[in-house]
Amino acid sequence: MTASDTHLGTVTASETVLVVEDEVLIRMVISAYLRDCGYQVIEAVNAEEAIAVLQQTDLTIDVVLSDLEMPGSMDGFGLSQWVREHRKGLHVILIGNPARAADVAAELCDSGPTLSKPYEPKLVVDRIRRLLAERASRK
Repeated sequence: MTASDTHLGTVTASETVLVVEDEVLIRMVISAYLRDCGYQVIEAVNAEEAIAVLQQTDLTIDVVLSDLEMPGSMDGFGLSQWVREHRKGLHVILIGNPARAADVAAELCDSGPTLSKPYEPKLVVDRIRRLLAERASRK
């Protein structure tokens, strides 16, 4: 069994995660881990950069993994709202301090509450797999 095999299915090379994290070390670690698990990863430093990626019509993004608190004009909640309005059906996983606004996150993020920092990369992968499996079962 490889790191990408679970009871929810095997990750395919076509599944892409957009990682939005302003802290370079955190972004590098989670991106490397996701790649090791078989995902294609696109990295963005902030919400504005993430939106630019999401607006590219030639890219398919399956899940957005975003920090809650980022510099710039938009935080993770704002990015989630943008995704909800412009990319219906795209799952967003927010990572940060859920005590800050768990109710808001539940409204914005299809997966419900956020993951806390520091987080275990395996928990992130498990959440992504559940969301992708859920989406596949609805098709």
